This record gives sequence, C-alpha cells and structure tokens, in this order.
Amino acid sequence: MVAMITPDSSVAFSQRDRALIDDFRTHGGEVTHGVHTGRTVLLLTTTGAKTGEPRIAPLVYTRDGDRYVVVASKGGAPAHPAWYLNLVADPVVTVEVGRETIVARATVTEGAERDRLFAAHAAEFHYFVGYQKKTSRVIPVVLLERIG
Repeated sequence: MVAMITPDSSVAFSQRDRALIDDFRTHGGEVTHGVHTGRTVLLLTTTGAKTGEPRIAPLVYTRDGDRYVVVASKGGAPAHPAWYLNLVADPVVTVEVGRETIVARATVTEGAERDRLFAAHAAEFHYFVGYQKKTSRVIPVVLLERIG
C-alpha cells in the first residue's frame, strides 16, 4: 500500500488547491464544489527537484487505455509548472485517483502521440485549446502508468 502524502504548512498551496485536495479526499476522489465539480481530477505527488520534498498538484485528467493523461499547461503561462519539472527530474510519482492511490511512472510524450493525446484531452476540457494559443511553448502531455 502506498502512503498518502498530507500537505503541511511548509508546503506552499494556494487556498484553492488546499480546498480542492481536502474536498477530493473527503469525498472519495470526487470534487463536490468549485470550478472542478464533476470533472475527472487526480492528485499527483512528485518529489521536489530542488527540495526532495513531496509536492502535490491537483490536475484534471483523461485516460488513454489504462494510463492517465495530464497536461502541463499552467494556464498557458510561458513556463512549465513546477510539478512537470519535478517529474522530469524523477518520473516515479504517486497518483491518487478515485479511492485508489498508486505508484506510477510519468512519461512525457512527443510528436504525433503528444498531438493525439492533447487533442483528446482538449476535446474533454475545451479550455486547453486556449492555453496552447496563449503560449509559444509546446505544452507537454504526460502519461502516468501504474508500476509494480
């Protein structure tokens, strides 16, 4: 069994992310209030590339077979989100999805596979199209696949 990481005061979370994490965990992996109500959300725990400390990011996801798909959009910002940089440095991550917690390997997709997965993700979450238009960087698409 994988230990669940609990955010503490030393980890910087926005109030919104804290509320989302609490809501997710209280309701068995479902989000019951806020902008993500009814959306598929997972909690991704990475190891901080600089600190070595666990870092939690709530993310919307889609599926590609048995794999989870997350997109490192950061709302179309010019820089990648910290969680993405962390998993590039250490691709072994923990994923809380529904009532389950798993260990997974993160793989950054490229080329046609990246484009296919981004299009499928954007079909589910239309606002990702706008995020790509806001930035000159190619927004990374990451596959999370259970290991072990």
